Amino acid sequence: MMKKPIVSTLTATLLLAGIGVAAADTVVVSPDEETAIREYVTTEKVTPVEPPAGVDITVGATLPDTVELHTLSVPKVKHKYEYVVIGKKTVLVEPSTRKIVHVIGG
Repeated sequence: MMKKPIVSTLTATLLLAGIGVAAADTVVVSPDEETAIREYVTTEKVTPVEPPAGVDITVGATLPDTVELHTLSVPKVKHKYEYVVIGKKTVLVEPSTRKIVHVIGG
């Protein structure tokens, strides 16, 4: 009889843990931050690159080591991301994982 409450508690705990992980991957960039990033990238004149083969340029995708990332030094942006310009998109990347956290433009 104790199995059902234990299973229910375990299931709820795992679901909440999954929600926490998903929330940790979610990055909110405010309109002011996005404008500041666009201005910064424009002044840096970074040469756009082609999308790496087999990689969708979407949030959560990981960029290979062959893609050169640049430091994003924008005071309005609290977190220290790196970025790359792929085609007409500015792609923000978490430096430690190389995961795409936000895409600007299109």
